[in-house]
Amino acid sequence: MTQYLHFAEAATLQDLRTYIRRGQRVNEHGIRLQAAGMVLAAWLPVMTPSTLTSRIPAVLGLRTMALAEPSEADATVELASITERLARMNPAEVHLPLPPSRINVPWAAVTPPRTGWELAGDVPDSVLREAAETGIAEVAEAVPQSAGAHVVEQVRERVWSRPMDHNVPAGAAFGALSLGFLAQHDDAVTNVHIHGNWVRLSSVGGFILTRAL
Repeated sequence: MTQYLHFAEAATLQDLRTYIRRGQRVNEHGIRLQAAGMVLAAWLPVMTPSTLTSRIPAVLGLRTMALAEPSEADATVELASITERLARMNPAEVHLPLPPSRINVPWAAVTPPRTGWELAGDVPDSVLREAAETGIAEVAEAVPQSAGAHVVEQVRERVWSRPMDHNVPAGAAFGALSLGFLAQHDDAVTNVHIHGNWVRLSSVGGFILTRAL
């Protein structure tokens, strides 16, 4: 297994830092770094169900990045362990040592399919942005500061499991907005692919994968 990742250019490491910083705003449940050949797949959980009966959709963010040499790695680590390394590195550096410690989290044990996806259509980025912003406002309005965890969970379930076009849950729109995947121009669209009960959003900035409820 690879002990470090050799990126194709220094700018890619800076993109990884930005991606992780955005992920930290919505979830602290680690990052999965999965290298195969010349490509790194960096997975971040946006939201995951806390119980088997929860209706909150599992929403994962994915960015793929070019490596300079063939590598093989599959490590799920604390976000802080990566950000600390990136903070200490020279901006021109292209080598990222993998942290020696690993974490075990349920979401990292599930890998969406790589092939066999079918195009279901597309959704304007503006529609995804509006759905995410509406959901954020709805959650903030419905949840008082003194609310218990159970109340918060119920509100989030109702808001983020709400279906959009092509069976895309609103939580996927939240993920695309939170991780900076949506384009700013008015005519931008995100492609929607399906594979069984999996749904994948392919936006200009990255991918969101979720299971349809």
